[in-house]
Amino acid sequence: MTVTHEVLNQAPPLTEFSTADEPALLEALRREGAEWGAAEVSALGALAGTQAVQDQARWAEEQPPRLLTHDRYGHRVDEVEFHPAWHQLMSVAVEHGLHAAPWSDDRTGAHLVRAAKFYVWSQAEPGHGCPISMTYAAIPALRAAPELAAQYEPLLASRTYDFGLRAPLTKSGLIAGMSMTEKQGGSDVRANTTRAVPAGDGTYRITGHKWFTSAPMSDVFLALAHTAEGLSCFLVPRVLPDGTRNGMHLMRLKDKLGNRSNASSEIEYDEAVAWPVGEPGRGVRTIVEMVNMTRLDCVLGSAAGMRAGLRQALHHTAHRRAFGRELAQQPLMRSVLADLAIESEAATMLAMRLAAAVDRAQAGDAAEAALRRLALAAGKYWVCKRGSTHAAEALECLGGNGYVEESGMPRLYREAPLLSIWEGSGNVAALDVLRALAKEPSSLDAFFAEVDAAAGADRRLDAAVAGVRGMLGGLAVPERAQLMARSLAERMALVLQGSLLVRYSHPAVADAFCASRLGGEWGNAFGTLPVGVDLGAILDRTQAKGTGGA
Repeated sequence: MTVTHEVLNQAPPLTEFSTADEPALLEALRREGAEWGAAEVSALGALAGTQAVQDQARWAEEQPPRLLTHDRYGHRVDEVEFHPAWHQLMSVAVEHGLHAAPWSDDRTGAHLVRAAKFYVWSQAEPGHGCPISMTYAAIPALRAAPELAAQYEPLLASRTYDFGLRAPLTKSGLIAGMSMTEKQGGSDVRANTTRAVPAGDGTYRITGHKWFTSAPMSDVFLALAHTAEGLSCFLVPRVLPDGTRNGMHLMRLKDKLGNRSNASSEIEYDEAVAWPVGEPGRGVRTIVEMVNMTRLDCVLGSAAGMRAGLRQALHHTAHRRAFGRELAQQPLMRSVLADLAIESEAATMLAMRLAAAVDRAQAGDAAEAALRRLALAAGKYWVCKRGSTHAAEALECLGGNGYVEESGMPRLYREAPLLSIWEGSGNVAALDVLRALAKEPSSLDAFFAEVDAAAGADRRLDAAVAGVRGMLGGLAVPERAQLMARSLAERMALVLQGSLLVRYSHPAVADAFCASRLGGEWGNAFGTLPVGVDLGAILDRTQAKGTGGA
């Protein structure tokens, strides 16, 4: 047999690595007193890097969920059918407590450990993180109805993944979804038309439509509907206690750009039985507790995507030669890789700090609760928006190899915009910064207390913090405030990232971040770091033995 060609100058498969081997991640656990979770995080990170899990991730997206509205006899069934790989990924996530487990764990840093696990496991396959995230987020909202919480919370926090349509309280574990937006309103949920009418037995009957209901295969949903008192929140099960299907009909699954392994749907409520959650007419206030938690996972997911893209770029350029040497050794590529690494670490630092704020807020720290309120809105805006840009540059590091599906980079690229859109796109997040400043002035005090912890350590950071203080004076005029909202959210996120890096990261990373993001010594693209930045130290930190680098 004639050999027609020999494969040369191609990177070997990237497999059997650990997504948990990252200094910024492990240092955050130690810093926050959550080192007890490091072994669990490391074990999950090692699993995420195996070939078996990489195959499951590919199968879950290549063979997306399928809607079955009726059975062969014409009975309405409203079921969603998944590839077995989806259920394998979900089982691991639930068994490791990535869902609601922290709410029943009183150890120091339980939410931070959960965030670290979500971060490392999301790098394997992000789509199934949606129902996991909503299950995590459902509990603080559900606690507005103590009797319901007493029944459902133990099952939502259970580490048993029990898929299938059965009465929720007969199962060994539950998954929760969210049913908020409608086609005429989108983020403006007060434009919703879905109605809820009292049934006289403590329940309501809901009738209406929902344009986006996330994870329609879930067991229970938190839904918004209008009552006589106003927009209210309800718990809606898919199956009623007697085993019959509730009046929740799946009309179709969305054909999405990315996140294809996960089901998103349009549904109709036809006198669906629902239980009220929280005070009637205060549904937005109730369900915002859920939204805040899912926004945290948007930041975690974007940071995870950045790390996954960086890993692929480092691996490819370490093995691909051009013009006589490896790409990773060429000055301009080194600048690009270092810049990607800086962005990734800054995102991870901020995500972990937000998760730590959840722990402290749950312990009764009012200042941390206030910080989380404001910093989460700014972080959601900026980190999630940077995710798409980061994914595009990481893909470009692989050249044409990164543009083909087999590389996995197109999946990463398609996934990135979702996290900027889900739970409020850019304008919604930026306006939420203004809302936090107006309604919770203590959040601004908490924010400056946090960033000022690094005061005097870097003149560029100090100047940027002063710049944020100066911007606040322009918020007095409402229309002007809206025009400033994006700029303010961006600068607040950047100075918070800068403060964290200055205090806790390698000096070379902090210096490069402050020079390029805060000092004005940069271009608009990755790889435009100022001359003199210590690229070697930045890349050494990223690629240190045991950190998942090349």
